[in-house]
Amino acid sequence: MATLFTRIIDGEIPGTFVWKDDECVAFLSINPITTGHALVVPRLEADHWIDLPDELCRHLMSVGRTIGRAQQQAFDSERIAMIIAGYEIPHTHLHVFPTTEMGQISFSHAAASTTPEELQAAADRILAALATAS
Repeated sequence: MATLFTRIIDGEIPGTFVWKDDECVAFLSINPITTGHALVVPRLEADHWIDLPDELCRHLMSVGRTIGRAQQQAFDSERIAMIIAGYEIPHTHLHVFPTTEMGQISFSHAAASTTPEELQAAADRILAALATAS
């Protein structure tokens, strides 16, 4: 059975995408820790990140860094945090999000929900920053 993330990647469930390539995608979290919180997800379903092929693992980190640089520009944040937890969905994913202080780096700060309009506004800022980086 396909994971929730595969269903988002395949378009069965809506997602607010900021990156798509042959190996992975990035879309905004519906429970963001901070505005612009993105999930970088391989198309390959792998429950644990240490089980990914080496090249795919390197690619995810590279995309995460690219997204992070765009977030830093778009949201004028001091740092970009990244968490690889893997407990929420059994499909490897990187949480990449802008921060202004260490105390923000906790899932306890995740929003219970966000509107599609809020997600699209954050995505538009990230996409604009990605476009200027090209």
